[in-house]
Amino acid sequence: MRTLFIDFDGTICHDKFWRGLDNVNRALVQKTIFVNNPVAAEWMCGKHTSEAINQFVSQETGLEYKMLWDVFVNDCKTMAVDHELLEQIGQLRQKFHVVLITGNMDCFDRFTVPSLRLHNKFDVIVNSFNEGQLKYDRNGETFLKYTLGNFDDAILIDDSTTACDVFRELGGMAQQVTETISAHHYIENLL
Repeated sequence: MRTLFIDFDGTICHDKFWRGLDNVNRALVQKTIFVNNPVAAEWMCGKHTSEAINQFVSQETGLEYKMLWDVFVNDCKTMAVDHELLEQIGQLRQKFHVVLITGNMDCFDRFTVPSLRLHNKFDVIVNSFNEGQLKYDRNGETFLKYTLGNFDDAILIDDSTTACDVFRELGGMAQQVTETISAHHYIENLL
């Protein structure tokens, strides 16, 4: 059976953490964590918990921890993924071993996966937080680990240029999601 890898953030979901904050505080939080700060990559590789990150944000910004945490958890639980797209992905499980592969944090497994019932749509869910590395680290070791069958038959749908390049170098077929080509396009072509 062929393996189909599908990315989450930027590919089938475009929502962000702390989107429930007002614009000013959301921008402050995003800048604190994601601009010139290694803490986000460390978090994605399992070095920090969501509680520790929210505590860090609270200390750095002066925003109250409980408020940040409550918004964060709610935002994780309410990430928007097109239900039609999830149904199509579920249909692909008849033809492919479908793997959701994401550079994400512990909150993904704790809040997003159960809330969106993603285990019902994918054969395997691979989160960088649990792997201790990003999917393209160590020459794509994580891709190889979760591939069933011949890697030359594997497909990746992802918005990351780096992930797509590494996947192609390994011999798989990468289909990059862009502003003009959506995940819907690639998934419909595989049905």
